[in-house]
Amino acid sequence: MTEETPGFDEKPDVPSDAAPEDAAQAESADKAGSAPAGDVQDVALRAQLDQVRTALNERTADLQRLQAEYQNYRRRVERDRVTVKEIAAANLLSELLPVLDDVGRAREHGELVGGFKSVAESLETVVAKLGLQQFGKEGEPFDPTIHEALMHSYAPDVTETTCVAILQPGYRIGERTIRPARVAVAEPQPGAQGAKSASDEDAKGSKGAKGAKASDEESGGPDEG
Repeated sequence: MTEETPGFDEKPDVPSDAAPEDAAQAESADKAGSAPAGDVQDVALRAQLDQVRTALNERTADLQRLQAEYQNYRRRVERDRVTVKEIAAANLLSELLPVLDDVGRAREHGELVGGFKSVAESLETVVAKLGLQQFGKEGEPFDPTIHEALMHSYAPDVTETTCVAILQPGYRIGERTIRPARVAVAEPQPGAQGAKSASDEDAKGSKGAKGAKASDEESGGPDEG
């Protein structure tokens, strides 16, 4: 038997005529082949970990997108629910407006007494809980978006188109107008602004003349030529 010489490792056979580079490649290949199995397992585990992280990021993005879509869906449902509720209440209250008009006329004529008064007040309380609001007052500027002009006249004491009488009050629910206020309006008298301006000029001229006269009196009259 051939005894191995201690202190020397076996190396792969390299042809005697091989170049130094070939010898170096053969030696590195021998070292790679003898690399520990733990390093190979670490590389495989890192690759699997990278795949898991990529999949986790994708699933997280999908979950965030679904959550955002769900929140938008909830907001749309809530908005639609409120809108449907307002429309249903508006349709119901529109049928009660003539009754409320009768109650208002009875109150103006002092006929809202006894049991009729109690019923009318209960009705007004119920419609107020449903969000019904009355609007329209005398003296407020005319707004075609909430007022309906049924009568028209001219008045010297107004500077813009003004509601001078409320024929029927308007009603709204939130921002939704159920019925515009039916009013009588008055516009400034034609030529009133010009007459007012002329009157102001006359008043200023009169004050100027009075001031000049007072100045002459204080100075002893106009100078003689």
